[in-house]
Amino acid sequence: MKAPRFHYVRPESLDATLGLLAEYGEDARILAGGQSLMPTLNMRLSQPKVLIDINRIEALKGIAVHDGMVRIGALARHVEVMNSPIVAEALPLIAEAMPHVAHVAVRNRGTFGGSIALADPSAEMPACILALGASVVVDGVRGRRTIAADDFFIGLYETAREPDELLVEVLLPPQKPGHVSVFMELSRRHGDFAIAGIACHARVAGGVINDARLAYFGSEAKPVLGTRTMAILNGKAWPTASNEVVNAALDEDLDPIGNTFGSPATKLHLQKVLTRRVLDAAVQRARAP
Repeated sequence: MKAPRFHYVRPESLDATLGLLAEYGEDARILAGGQSLMPTLNMRLSQPKVLIDINRIEALKGIAVHDGMVRIGALARHVEVMNSPIVAEALPLIAEAMPHVAHVAVRNRGTFGGSIALADPSAEMPACILALGASVVVDGVRGRRTIAADDFFIGLYETAREPDELLVEVLLPPQKPGHVSVFMELSRRHGDFAIAGIACHARVAGGVINDARLAYFGSEAKPVLGTRTMAILNGKAWPTASNEVVNAALDEDLDPIGNTFGSPATKLHLQKVLTRRVLDAAVQRARAP
């Protein structure tokens, strides 16, 4: 199939990009890595009036530590994030999840910011930034604003970013001593869309879990925090709390949607299995020298 007709623009600056977004709004699409956009164009699921190629904007690139936070620019390729020593040291959850993102060819072109902005419910990076309590920075002609990851993901492919705004960077707190991260997902084949998955970040000492953040993905219309599960886990020893968490709390936290990958009941079961595995691994990692 062939893409529909559209105007192609490649601005050289962030201000020029924001001006175009202000002019075209919902009729514009941003081209970064293009790994999700190009298929939807060719299948005519997306029919923009203008395609804005942001790949030349240096201000959107890079990975750095600034003011105690790790800044990942919207144009940072997945492969850059995967190979970054900053990410490996400060964001082990992101480092562990990145090899699960699609395949090598996709990671070579796909961008970190593009994954967050698209908000695919089966994508790994939205769940990771939610588990880490990150912030998403968007910019527009009306000004720049910072949105907590907790408030950014609204629904199926829907975020708090307005049509005239551009996601410019993600700010993530480095992992603190005493905290551990664990990432797990289930898919039919490595690199396929996740059927169920969890990004976990918690403070663990002596088998007792505190400040846990469990972000579930692949089973809902968006990445979801297991708020009830997290509340029950707080201050509890694992696996003592396992039955209460897995058998009761997750039934309140999750409302899976059925699709070709499985029924709602199947997906809920898989998330319960992953929850046990993730928390077992978290305790084991905390005990490791």
